[in-house]
Amino acid sequence: MMSTIPDHYIDRMRLQLGSELPAFLCELDKTPLRGIRINPLKKTKGTERYTAGEPIPWADESWYLDADSDAGATILHAAGAFYIQEPAAMIPAAVLDAKPGEKILDLCAAPGGKSTQIGCAMKGEGILVCNEPVPRRASVLSSNIERMGLPNTVVTNAWPDQLAEKWPGGFDAVMVDAPCSGEGMFRRDPETRNEWTPEKADGCAARQREILSAAARLVRPGGRLVYSTCTYNPKENEENADWFCHSFAEYTREPFFLPGISAPEGVFTCYPHRLKGEGQFTALFRRKGDSQSFITGDHSLPVPGRETRKAFSAAFPMLPEATHLFGNKLVFMPDLQDIERIKVLRVGLHLGEIKGKAAVPDHAAALCFHVPNIQKIEMNSESAHRYMAGETIQYDAEGWVLLRYEGIVAGWGKGSGGTIKNHYPKGLRGLHYLP
Repeated sequence: MMSTIPDHYIDRMRLQLGSELPAFLCELDKTPLRGIRINPLKKTKGTERYTAGEPIPWADESWYLDADSDAGATILHAAGAFYIQEPAAMIPAAVLDAKPGEKILDLCAAPGGKSTQIGCAMKGEGILVCNEPVPRRASVLSSNIERMGLPNTVVTNAWPDQLAEKWPGGFDAVMVDAPCSGEGMFRRDPETRNEWTPEKADGCAARQREILSAAARLVRPGGRLVYSTCTYNPKENEENADWFCHSFAEYTREPFFLPGISAPEGVFTCYPHRLKGEGQFTALFRRKGDSQSFITGDHSLPVPGRETRKAFSAAFPMLPEATHLFGNKLVFMPDLQDIERIKVLRVGLHLGEIKGKAAVPDHAAALCFHVPNIQKIEMNSESAHRYMAGETIQYDAEGWVLLRYEGIVAGWGKGSGGTIKNHYPKGLRGLHYLP
């Protein structure tokens, strides 16, 4: 049974929507909308079955997805061929309009929908910092960055004001998808109706202002800031946008226009009876002035020794040479910014490590859209399911190979004597993957 909508909430929405209120409330009892965003950096014919329907007009490579679709449980999803995302949630990253070579920060990034949308637009060029203050959520974020194959990304687990102290004016653009009262989730997650109170919304608005205050310091002069929530509440949306411009006079609202979306005042709210999506508010700000983003390079991570680099490169000459050591992992991130005293979960492209005398490649190096020039074996459905379960594959190959399904790489294997030993990560094995 659908949860009841609080009376206080209906009274407020009547003030916001007037005669549109019945149409809005009717939409909240309908099936929530879903979307799929194809990874343009890892295109495969296998995704064509998801792109025959209605495109999502404001986001590239995106389509509406059937409510009962099992796309998120497939091998292609595990290999990073696409990201399942609510359609309106794609608006803020489209407004940010990331370009290759920029320095961009997603300040409240988990689980990674907006980060991966931004990262795909950057095409592996520049620096993308994805931050999440909550450790458990930061771990999920890191996994999604790896799955989607983005090599130029740093995943941090820090509070916004820590980053503002560390990297003032360091970014061309900052995304602030702030924690909110979640009114836009009433259709997708009816339990949020029971959790809603006016007091919760007031508390969220105050916390959002704290986050925006930190974000304001992170954007370079001439750079842009996108603020978004998944709520309809004016205190968290329009009033916070007004407060931001009043409190930080160096920022102005900037108009934006996308297919089906017009925001001449620089703010836009998606209401489900007006647009095919759940609740989403987006505001675009521009910082006055003009200067280059700059962050000091990192000297806190060790550089791998010559012999270590030589040993790994001898085994995997097709992979880039490591620039840093991150724990035991050899990583490639040539333009790494200063991360000293910042908790970091992921740095650049994880290449692999030296275990004893053996070089072992990392799963991320297989999933990166820069697929290594190494032997690839195409698996059928049966072999793919065995591989994803951690079993060996019968195939006559020697040494390290990449296992591929429907044209997309799923992971590493190592062949010897007609058998390919499985190197799919143990933590991902045993899940029920569909073809």
